[in-house]
Amino acid sequence: MLILALETSTDLGSCALWRDGAVLERRCPPGRSHSETLLPLIRELLAEAGTSVAALDAIAFGAGPGAFTGLRVACGAAQGLAVATDRPLIPVISLAAMAVQAGEGEVLALLDARMGEIYAAAYRVTAADCQLQGEIRVLAPADLSLPGAAGWRACGNAPAAYPLLLERLRAAGIEYLPGILPTAAAVAALAAPRAARGEGIDAALAAPLYIRDKVAKTVAERLNEGGRA
Repeated sequence: MLILALETSTDLGSCALWRDGAVLERRCPPGRSHSETLLPLIRELLAEAGTSVAALDAIAFGAGPGAFTGLRVACGAAQGLAVATDRPLIPVISLAAMAVQAGEGEVLALLDARMGEIYAAAYRVTAADCQLQGEIRVLAPADLSLPGAAGWRACGNAPAAYPLLLERLRAAGIEYLPGILPTAAAVAALAAPRAARGEGIDAALAAPLYIRDKVAKTVAERLNEGGRA
């Protein structure tokens, strides 16, 4: 089985090729937009692997939540490739792609949503699955309810962006694993068993998972919160 995976929900954009458990991944160059670098990177990846888009069995993409512009890049590229090849699309939650990198156990996936908020989701990760516990939420860091049980870990860039959140995690005995962001390799790993089961959606149905429907606060909102216009 051959799966192409795309992930551009954060500044760490990447694409990966999953072939029967072996993964080849390439990351977008820093300092340049994903819309500029992703498609050339996909062509380089396929050429290096000695294959083509026509040989793919499925196309997976990080659906979000994350940066609005980035989500549209991966979704749009995946849709275009799926239409051209008549292949199924497999959307993968970007927070789950972070959680699986933290290893087996109970994991809080926490991503900076900007505007003083975070995306948060709790997962139970096993060798065979990554199950969402509850709902994916967007909220202020101070409003995040932390689990009372022992053994939880947290990943993502939100604790580094919000020091008070990091302090709360430490006080609750939750280990923080820095440096983990959604990657195309993790998206591919989550998509592979679903592709093997014949799951997937039509390209026309693909859409980013925004969670929050506001891209930016208005001038009035920023001023009311003590910010600058």
